[in-house]
Amino acid sequence: MPTLYYATGACSLAPHIALEWIGAPYDAVKVRYGSDELLAVNPAGAVPTLREDDGWLLTQAGAILDYLAHKHPEAGLAGGDGLRARADAHRWSAFFTSDVHAAFWPIFMPDRYTTDRSETARRAVVEAGHRLVAKQFATLDRHLQGRQHILDGGRSVIDAYAFPMMRWAIKVLPGGLESYPNVQALHDRVAADPGVRKVLAQEAGG
Repeated sequence: MPTLYYATGACSLAPHIALEWIGAPYDAVKVRYGSDELLAVNPAGAVPTLREDDGWLLTQAGAILDYLAHKHPEAGLAGGDGLRARADAHRWSAFFTSDVHAAFWPIFMPDRYTTDRSETARRAVVEAGHRLVAKQFATLDRHLQGRQHILDGGRSVIDAYAFPMMRWAIKVLPGGLESYPNVQALHDRVAADPGVRKVLAQEAGG
């Protein structure tokens, strides 16, 4: 069965949720960034990393989610059928990878974005990150108006991809998601899912 290497609080939560929604057997292994255990399967020392039974490895959350959705079409997690549905799934996957996830880096690791080591410079970088994240969540909130899920085809791996980033926003944005009621509603729907609750409990206790 496939093995997912994950770290608590990371975007690896998304494929962990997808695997639980699929319902096929899998193993989930908690690792530390840069640990020998993780470096043995992914020289980049990053999560998520998915290993199949034959040793084949796949990295990058968006790629893993797309792979799982199409490996298990019976789970209905691709967000719809047809060329345009698949393109829309890729569009939103890229949005979360390139726009949303990247916007959090100045908040999480401000020292990467300035050579000025003063606290004033650090705060300025973090505030710029807050503005970037707010811009992306405003886009997502507009898209979710009148919708239950991100894609037209219903619950999908893209909802799973959004979930860890919504959790980050609740923790680090001033006011959390209160300015984005549609995003908050999606977060609450996903958080209430039994499979998601199971995964969160596993990651918290693992």
